[in-house]
Parts: sequence; C-alpha cells; structure tokens
Amino acid sequence: MTTATTAEKVTEFLLWPGTKICNLLGIPPADDMGLIRSMFNMLVYLCVLLPVLWIIL
Repeated sequence: MTTATTAEKVTEFLLWPGTKICNLLGIPPADDMGLIRSMFNMLVYLCVLLPVLWIIL
C-alpha cells in the first residue's frame, strides 16, 4: 500500500471536479494527457471564482 504525499492530496482535490465530470461522461480522466479533465476544471473554477471576484471587487 502506498501513502499519498501532501502534494498528491492537494492535486487530487484540485482535479476532483474534472475527474468527476469525465467519469460521468464515460471519458477516462487520463485520456488525451488530461486535457479534457483540465478543460472541465477550468470551466468549473471559472464559474465559481469569477462571481466571487465580482463580489469582492
């Protein structure tokens, strides 16, 4: 059994939305070198962080 380092845990946490969306769509998350998962992550974080920035600024 391997133990995950703190960096690996943070990475898994940040990539979780894209991984979940890929799994729901039936796309392997590591397929296409993770570019599809990365796109979904950017869209999720854009929709979450942009309104927060608008409220703050």
